Amino acid sequence: MRPQDIITKKRDGERLSKDEIFSFIEGVTDESWADYQITALIMAMYLNELNLEEQSFITQAMLESGDVLDFSDVEKPKADKHSTGGVGDKTSLIIAPIAAACGLAVPMISGRGLGHTGGTLDKLESIEGFNVNLTTKEFKEIVRTCGYAMAGQTAEIAPADKKIYALRDATATVSTIPLIVASIMSKKLAEGLDVLVLDVKTGNGAFMAQMKDAQRLAKAMVDTGNSCGVKTEALITDMNQPLGKFVGNSLEVYECIKVLRGECVEGMQEMMDVSTELIVRMLLMSGLANSENEAKSKIKDVLASGEAFEKFRQNVELQNGSTKVCDDPELLVDKELLKFEIESLNDGFVNEIQTTKIGSAICEIGGGRLKAEDSIDAKVGYQCELKLGNKVNKGDVLGVLYCRNESQVNSISEKLQNSYKISDEQPEKLNLIKELIS
Repeated sequence: MRPQDIITKKRDGERLSKDEIFSFIEGVTDESWADYQITALIMAMYLNELNLEEQSFITQAMLESGDVLDFSDVEKPKADKHSTGGVGDKTSLIIAPIAAACGLAVPMISGRGLGHTGGTLDKLESIEGFNVNLTTKEFKEIVRTCGYAMAGQTAEIAPADKKIYALRDATATVSTIPLIVASIMSKKLAEGLDVLVLDVKTGNGAFMAQMKDAQRLAKAMVDTGNSCGVKTEALITDMNQPLGKFVGNSLEVYECIKVLRGECVEGMQEMMDVSTELIVRMLLMSGLANSENEAKSKIKDVLASGEAFEKFRQNVELQNGSTKVCDDPELLVDKELLKFEIESLNDGFVNEIQTTKIGSAICEIGGGRLKAEDSIDAKVGYQCELKLGNKVNKGDVLGVLYCRNESQVNSISEKLQNSYKISDEQPEKLNLIKELIS
């Protein structure tokens, strides 16, 4: 099939057949389609959105463009979680060891941060020596040994997705739901899963800021997962403020280790609450729990016994990371950083937090990427002291900036301060879990 014929058909708003979509993905994979032809079809798909059937076809084609992992020799239910991303969203680092301690096998293929949202791989690499670039053989062996592994997408898994995503990012065509679904689900379905739970964020710090868009994305991914034989559910969760106490790669790992060690302090609990709800869905769908109460009891037990924390330690060791941080989490906090307090200018209540602005401010000082090729300063970040609904007096500390120098303070402290709206009225309490899509 000629690329220009397929491009013309979608440009004119017609539906593409399964053969045409598979021909496109084959052309991406074997490089018989030029970048300008791929980009032209992606733009046509953006302007004339794929329908549900086309969405299913392109997900399947991208999945079949590479290898699907085989864990048939692992006699445990295989489960994973995926988040659409947010500020301070470090739940993967909590979920994987707890789920493994509860009896699941968790082959977690993760990504890097881009823009105001953080990436699991970047967080893990803030642990000295931690290797996220595993071969398929290494990845499978670590899952068999400790119950979970966390690595980046290999060249063999959904290779078409890598090329298509890079071109979508460069041509402002990321935000079309069918291609988001295909990108996420082709990688997740390649993990050889029995169960997948999706954390779809909504709010002012999320990619899908509006609830209706989050619902549409969640339903599309759930339908696609189930149609491919993987039990799939989604929770729509709140992202109207940073999740947990810290923002920034190394600081977020510090927070997770503290929680796994049973040293959860004020500000960290909401991160643990979201993680718990996601693990509950994994345990219920996999058949390892018959009720929410039973699932929560299992989670509580593996945390209290230290079994979940030992899974984390074992994984760090197997992926060549320094286990010193497990014994002394303070090693993750750079003592040479400048700590600058962000103070409230008014009395009242924290009525709104512009979450994306906080994430973007940390990116500006090196804590994240503005472009895919940017390097990251894993140590800089932000400590959230006050959350939505908290009472505040003028001069109270809203949060603490961890940065390298006064120049960074001058460049973003005002932006952080202006991210908080203080008013006389206390806002209604937000529900962390907004909806279950099953």
